[in-house]
Amino acid sequence: MSKVILKHVSKRFGETLAVIDFNAEIADGEFVSFLGPSGCGKTTTLRMIAGFLEPTEGEIYIGQRLVSSAHGRIAVPPEKRHIGMVFQSYAVWPHKNVFDNVGYPLRIQKKKKTEIEEKVQRVLNLVKLSGMEDRFPHQLSGGQQQRVALGRALIMEPDVLLLDEPLSNLDAKLREEMRFEIKDLQSRIRVTIIYVTHDQAEAMAMSNRIFIMNEGRTLQVDSPKVIYEKPSDRFVAEFIGLTNLVPCEVMGRDHVLLQDGTHESVVPCLIPPGLTGAALISIRPEHIEIAAANGGLQGEVTRAVYLGRVVDYRVKVGKLELRVEGQASLPYREGDRISLKIHQAMVFTL
Repeated sequence: MSKVILKHVSKRFGETLAVIDFNAEIADGEFVSFLGPSGCGKTTTLRMIAGFLEPTEGEIYIGQRLVSSAHGRIAVPPEKRHIGMVFQSYAVWPHKNVFDNVGYPLRIQKKKKTEIEEKVQRVLNLVKLSGMEDRFPHQLSGGQQQRVALGRALIMEPDVLLLDEPLSNLDAKLREEMRFEIKDLQSRIRVTIIYVTHDQAEAMAMSNRIFIMNEGRTLQVDSPKVIYEKPSDRFVAEFIGLTNLVPCEVMGRDHVLLQDGTHESVVPCLIPPGLTGAALISIRPEHIEIAAANGGLQGEVTRAVYLGRVVDYRVKVGKLELRVEGQASLPYREGDRISLKIHQAMVFTL
């Protein structure tokens, strides 16, 4: 295991700043995710940690060792950083079986045959591929091929494991299974993991902390719970989970006036210090209670989508349309008139 530190790291490609003043201290054994839309700089940051790219500015430490420094012109090559890397495309050798794919890094280091056999078997047990040693990639499922890639990255017992969108090529069911397997593996071997994804569910399910990135900048670094419940700005609120963004007027320290185009309603909410006047209120669908009785916001169901445990509603309230979650055991139909009560919300600047 090893901690990873980035100090004022930036990366420029020509006139484009891909990563801007990235700072992080990732603890030994921590699982962090770089999360954001395509082009936000998350993969570029990961590749700088790996040594595939050199930062334009700043320093990178793995453990106590300075591995990249733009000012000091230090650039330790990837193979000497003691990292493991798992790519989106698996990158397994099609002509080698599972055993030879996983053991390949040891073979090129000319390790003894007995050491290779012992370590490969131990790693195959870790990634749940025991008994598949003689299979070739075309005989494996996508999830099994990804386990081969994980095993090959772990065989050298790296200080840090870097994963770049490793599950994006899998179907939804396999992605969910692999999320738990990767997290379970990390908890057993306690390796430091830095995980790049654009999938918020992956980041929320596995991470100790999430770095939310957009346009090269880090917008928020927190636990999944804090990021979901207390997003730092409008972008984070929209990117993580589902939310309704509605114009409002800040009226006091803990409530706003919601303007739906036909009438006004007072809504209790979290308001940043110093924010006054016109703003945006962010309301999660699960924080809106549906009731058939009058009172609260009056609306009409315009769409109802059954999702098993809940029903996903679109409700027209004046000129607004709100997304609301309701219990599947108490369904409403399109055209029904209902009342809405907002229990929790957040306010951001326009």
